[in-house]
Amino acid sequence: MSTLNHNNLNNRPVGFFDSGVGGLSVYARFKYLLPAENTLYYGDLAHMPYGDKTKEELVSYARTILDFYKLKCVKAVVIACNTSSAQAYDVIKEEYGFKIYPIIQSCAKVIASMKVNRIGVFATQATVNSGAYKKELMKYNSALEVCELACPDWVPIVESGNYDNPKSIAAVEMHVEEMLKFAPDKIILGCTHYPYLMSLLTKFAPKELFIDPAKIFVEYIKNDFESLGLLNNSQTAGYEKMFVSANPESFTEHSKIFYELHKTPELA
Repeated sequence: MSTLNHNNLNNRPVGFFDSGVGGLSVYARFKYLLPAENTLYYGDLAHMPYGDKTKEELVSYARTILDFYKLKCVKAVVIACNTSSAQAYDVIKEEYGFKIYPIIQSCAKVIASMKVNRIGVFATQATVNSGAYKKELMKYNSALEVCELACPDWVPIVESGNYDNPKSIAAVEMHVEEMLKFAPDKIILGCTHYPYLMSLLTKFAPKELFIDPAKIFVEYIKNDFESLGLLNNSQTAGYEKMFVSANPESFTEHSKIFYELHKTPELA
């Protein structure tokens, strides 16, 4: 049996997953920063949204996707989903022979080191129920005050693209006003869909108040790849392949605000 040399490992693809198109916000930043990397993306539309699912369901979904990526011989998997990072990562992190990067745990140390005392978190119900952001942030700065607020109606707004709908505007305003009562120094957009609500969020609070973890996350992965010797050093752009568990046409339509697809995704 032939052994895998390190160069072949470097050329292996990096897998990404999320419940829908929101994780493309992380994916797009990754492709911009590391264009030579070969990449795969899995949108789990059959189970979207993740925010109202149980821990057991989320662990099951994650295992299905990671098993799929194991067959694709990935060198790493990026959990481009706060809910899955919060609920599934701690259970599955040692079950596979490749590196798994969860967005919450990867970003917490950087965010906790910022010169702030009070941090707000907008997230899905499942992420808030897990207390993951508060736990991870206070691991690095126990003096922080953290307020986590569930916004269950925000993912459907982004997935549908109904930004101008009065109900959508009211839903964003309601949660922002509630969070501002906490008087946070910064607010983490704790779902990869939420940065795409920035035009609505900034109607009710200044843009500099919000943190998009995707920026921090991709820098963290790049630095880790460098330290582990995992970077693909090819001089040509890497390939990409998109997969979904259901509704490839819907994924293609709603992905447009996040990332330009070159072809319709395959059913996994």
